Amino acid sequence: MTHLKKRASALALALLCALPLSACGGGKAPAAESTAPESSAPSQTPEPEPTAPAVPLVPWGTDQVVEHLFFHPLVAYPELAFDGDSEANGIDDYMVTVDEYNKILQHCYDNNYILVNMNDVWSEYTTENGETRMRRNTLMLPEGKKPLVISYDDTNYYPYMLDNGFTWKLILGDDGEIWSYGKDPQGKEVISQDLDAITILDKFVEEHPDFSLNGVKGCLSLTGYQGILGYRTQTDTDHPEAEFEANRQKEIAAVKPIVQKLKETGWYFGSHTWGHVRLSTISDERLQRDTQRWFDEVGSLVGPTQILFYPHGARPDGDHDQREPGPQFKYLQSKGFRIFASVGINSYEQVKKQISAVIIDRLHPDGTTLRWRRKDYLQFYDTWDIIDLDVRPNRAYDRNPNGPK
Repeated sequence: MTHLKKRASALALALLCALPLSACGGGKAPAAESTAPESSAPSQTPEPEPTAPAVPLVPWGTDQVVEHLFFHPLVAYPELAFDGDSEANGIDDYMVTVDEYNKILQHCYDNNYILVNMNDVWSEYTTENGETRMRRNTLMLPEGKKPLVISYDDTNYYPYMLDNGFTWKLILGDDGEIWSYGKDPQGKEVISQDLDAITILDKFVEEHPDFSLNGVKGCLSLTGYQGILGYRTQTDTDHPEAEFEANRQKEIAAVKPIVQKLKETGWYFGSHTWGHVRLSTISDERLQRDTQRWFDEVGSLVGPTQILFYPHGARPDGDHDQREPGPQFKYLQSKGFRIFASVGINSYEQVKKQISAVIIDRLHPDGTTLRWRRKDYLQFYDTWDIIDLDVRPNRAYDRNPNGPK
């Protein structure tokens, strides 16, 4: 079942086909010539459009939870993702489909959530003793709204995804906006804003501006070992030849304007480590080498960040970051990271007292929680209203109306 939504106007269709891809020929449609006669009547100032009354801002206190959801890349074509191969069950566990994602956004909006920037939720300050620490900020939100952070792990468009029903990369259209590029099950090139988590959220916020505080979207959590955003910007010791490096430089040049556009339109970036390494078991030497490589190959393209997302949800120093910070946690903090994000069953946070850092847990909408964790997500949506069992593999799910205890 293909879930590609068609553009609603001929102008938009012409815009898609103006993109420089082999599947879309021709140039831009010429502007229509005006046939209206010139008027000699004096121009009149149009009546001003009525404006909605301003919504008062009210404080969201430091003792009130800031919810946090995170997603992996979306399944655009379930017939490719859930085709029974060795990847199908893993995709079922960790991803949601385009249709499910659209419903989740709508339910969060209907439940009065508003997107906020992680960097606005916590900030660093200097104590009277001259030490730096993190603190939770009081957010000023439109009355009736509740804050929500959304982050997106692995927005790298790994090669394994290309044959399994995902979009392939982000591109800039001739309109200067972000689009996704990929191929449908028949191998036809598809340029769309309806198949990728990033472009879908862009459209949703455009249609529902009150879903975003000051235009913020979400945080993109990037590794580096297979490039970023669908562009193979990584170095590779197995391919030291000049041809590989020349292509890498082309990929770097192509992704830079996309990064810039994302920043201009409310997106921001975090590290997911360079090699998607498990921080609970990694050696100090490998951690330092991986961190520097992320700065060299990813940070150099997306800019500085204070946010680190733990791969696999695994905490550093043998999962001890919630207790006394160990040497690996202190090293990562010394490299500029201040917000350390894991995965949990609620939107947990702990502002560290002995070091300038805050650790948080995020909830994870995916096949696992859609099937088994209904009770934990009812503040956002009812999983029974979201999950699409018609396209997912025929696997067990919780049928208890109250969800698991």
